[in-house]
Amino acid sequence: MSQLEPATLTFVVGDDDTALAVGSGSLPVLGTPRLLAWLEAATCACVAPVVPEGSTSVGTRVQVEHLAASRVGAEVEVTASSAYVDGRLRRFTVSARDTGSGKVLAAGEVTRVVVDAERFLSRL
Repeated sequence: MSQLEPATLTFVVGDDDTALAVGSGSLPVLGTPRLLAWLEAATCACVAPVVPEGSTSVGTRVQVEHLAASRVGAEVEVTASSAYVDGRLRRFTVSARDTGSGKVLAAGEVTRVVVDAERFLSRL
């Protein structure tokens, strides 16, 4: 598996993305669980070009700081860049920013491991 290009995805905060909706708080702002899902989606997009047929990647570690709130309707850009590779293990630096204000919303690191999908599921 070779070096990867960064992956960037863009989302618009909707009512279903709020802390109130996802159960992580009582305010109508982007919930941390949804933000984390978006950051992980960026890591999946980043690693996808090098994942062999029949394999997938699974998240194994997350270290993210949610630094600022985002209102409903805000456009959020999330980016994942490959930071470390050791065999099947891939570590990514991740970030999120509000495209309107440019404000950094989150920063951190996500680790994924490439696994054989069928073998992984057979162990459940």
